[in-house]
Amino acid sequence: MPLPATTQLAVRHSRIRQSFDTLALDALVVTSAANIRYLTNHIGSAGVLVLTRQHAHLLVDFRYREAVERLQASNAACPGLRVREVPASYDEALLGCLQELGAAAVGFEAAHVTVASYDWWRRSAEARQLTVSFQPTERIVEQARVIKDVSEVDTLREAARRLDAVAGIAWRAVRAGVEERQVAAALESAMRDAGYERLAFDTIVASGPHAALPHYRAGDRILQAGDLVVLDFGGVLDGYCCDLTRTVSIGPPSPEARRLHTAVYDAQQAALATVRPGVETSAVDAAARQVLEARGLGAAFGHGTGHGLGLDVHEEPRITRPRADVPSVPLLPGMVFTIEPGAYLPGFGGVRIEDDVLVTDTGCEVLTHVPRELVAL
Repeated sequence: MPLPATTQLAVRHSRIRQSFDTLALDALVVTSAANIRYLTNHIGSAGVLVLTRQHAHLLVDFRYREAVERLQASNAACPGLRVREVPASYDEALLGCLQELGAAAVGFEAAHVTVASYDWWRRSAEARQLTVSFQPTERIVEQARVIKDVSEVDTLREAARRLDAVAGIAWRAVRAGVEERQVAAALESAMRDAGYERLAFDTIVASGPHAALPHYRAGDRILQAGDLVVLDFGGVLDGYCCDLTRTVSIGPPSPEARRLHTAVYDAQQAALATVRPGVETSAVDAAARQVLEARGLGAAFGHGTGHGLGLDVHEEPRITRPRADVPSVPLLPGMVFTIEPGAYLPGFGGVRIEDDVLVTDTGCEVLTHVPRELVAL
């Protein structure tokens, strides 16, 4: 799929620059790889971006010079880009760039810069007698990334669509007598065959009592008749993440397994029915939580109902109970996130059902289409 066009990048730059007046900044230093990609289309494991009111200064070493040159010759070129090669140290190159620009008030991404780096910047600027004030900022680019543009939605929709074929292969791999790791290997091979560039996270295959552990990884346990098996998998397509969870049964499910699955299914349906513009993220979480509480499973649901999807597999918005560090926010068209209630009973197992959804002007579009019913394999 094509990278975002130059015009789309210009809109993103404009959004970020709107915060410059509010925060009294001359420039913003961007060090998060996902945020650099979002603003420049540069894909690499290293790089620093200095966004000013007029230009975007991208600092890269020789490994990425040719790739950036090719990018700038395409219709996905970053507008106003000034490329600066890093001969040795990124920190040294950054200070040299700021000195040349004469930037005084410089914001940086506090969540992505180590204390050691910040301390070095400050001490080195003082030693050079630079009049630079480094100001920590929080989530400036991440907040802009919450609303997906057309190219992002198209990529996320295609990433979710490809999970259909992967799920079919996974269902054939799940059977009594095989190890969890074998099922995970089949899943991961199917992800590669489907065209994903990499896994979005470590594949979860949690069988029997392991299904009561929400973030368990595939181990050496042998799947047995009667097990509930939680399968949580996702891939990255053109930089964007998809995420799906289904729970299946090895043979006919027990009455307790059916009770658990039905409760989680109904909780997810209640949450999906709540999604529309203007609704608070906490209200979506509450819709799922209330169903499980009414079924006597409130204590069995200990995590949030969902998380944002995009260049990171966990990003904003967070669909959870409001708390000081994660305030509730109203849903807006263009947000993409998971809805994944679960219920976990130690010693017995658990159920989680997860889908990816897009907030539309009137409600939501479910991007993932794998059947949610409890499948007996």
